[in-house]
Amino acid sequence: MSYQTAVASMFALGHELAHTPSNKFDLEHMRVLLKAMSHPEQKFRSALIAGTNGKGSTAATLASILRASDLKTGLYTSPHLVRINERIRINSEEITDDEFARLHAEVDRVAERLVEQGELPWHPSFFEMMTAIAFLQFARQHVQIAVLEVGMGGRLDATNVVEPLVSVIADISLDHQKFLGNTVGEIAREKVGIIRPGGVVVTLPQQPEANDVIGNTILDLGAQGVSAVQYVPPLSPGSTDYLVPSSGQNYYRYPLQVMGTQILVETPLVGRHQLRNVALSIATAVELSEQGFPGITPASIARGIRETRWPGRFQVIPPKAGWPEVVLDVAHNPAGAWALRSALSERCENRPMIFVFGAMRDKAISEMIEILFPLAHHVFATRPDNPRAASPEEIQQAASRTGAEVEAVAEVAAALERARDSATSDSVVVVTGSIYLVGEVMRLLGESA
Repeated sequence: MSYQTAVASMFALGHELAHTPSNKFDLEHMRVLLKAMSHPEQKFRSALIAGTNGKGSTAATLASILRASDLKTGLYTSPHLVRINERIRINSEEITDDEFARLHAEVDRVAERLVEQGELPWHPSFFEMMTAIAFLQFARQHVQIAVLEVGMGGRLDATNVVEPLVSVIADISLDHQKFLGNTVGEIAREKVGIIRPGGVVVTLPQQPEANDVIGNTILDLGAQGVSAVQYVPPLSPGSTDYLVPSSGQNYYRYPLQVMGTQILVETPLVGRHQLRNVALSIATAVELSEQGFPGITPASIARGIRETRWPGRFQVIPPKAGWPEVVLDVAHNPAGAWALRSALSERCENRPMIFVFGAMRDKAISEMIEILFPLAHHVFATRPDNPRAASPEEIQQAASRTGAEVEAVAEVAAALERARDSATSDSVVVVTGSIYLVGEVMRLLGESA
């Protein structure tokens, strides 16, 4: 099977959120599939990361730290920005086209046989297939540790078949209510499903409802809770003390005590919310060091943070001939919108902002609009190439109460051109609302993920 055929076959399974909850969320089906593949998930050690916002940034930072500690490190994340291969990486290198095609064919054959024999009621979903391919790749390539980002929820997510050395709970807020619950407490109960009896869980204080669920789960399971608070630098409201401006991508710089040594943290992940994600990754790395990974040192932690690459998260593309500065950010729910608004206020204050905005119809579009559009000089509403995407006219209608100037542009490429044409020399074009929109714009701008 060719790479193109493998990718087409994957997408023919439909979007991973298109299934009913009972269809997608059944770990027993995932276990049947993995058993038939000789349990690749048992052949590597792992850290498992759940949360609503920040789990990808935390995973990317932790994986970078582990790489800098001379550990052969797998990283599994979702969704992708530009190419499906981005989801599966070893030591920052994406799975190759040939490897993906070969492993897809292998998993697909096993799945079809299980369906034919009645051991599976239906073919595995897109996400179950991706997860199985990732586990096979990590097992075959003998990674020393894999950092796994939960796709959605936690308790019944396909990644939750591993026995992680550390479970990490990033910030929890409202998102995917159709699948996970209508309150922060209900959603938190899904996220804490990655905590193991007697296991280790790294987290930070957050909303009271989430704190209660996390704390009670740790007590009920006899788990060891590890707080990352000591790795969050003090930051007063409105402070920009740690932000280091540059002509390209800004970064944060601050001193921190880690493992008895003061290091200088320099992270390219901008936005005050990212300080929490970096803290989670540091606390997890320290815990892994205590569990027998001697290569993890203060120096490797500092280096790994500095070398983290996680595109599309307040990614700044400097101005160039014919183009103003462009900011790409995958804020796709109200919490993400608030984080983006804070980062824009910190870095782009008093500059005219032109938004290119597109979102999935099942997201809290009105809330996101009310948070972001007051910053905008002008908004171009558009529709990324995804069947779940809201139409530009739906976005325009939802924005009617904000007073923002919103122009509906059907094609993403045309919306980007309109934004460029509307910009002045000091304008910043902000592309946000959906990871699918950001990925499409990255392809148009020739940016790699």
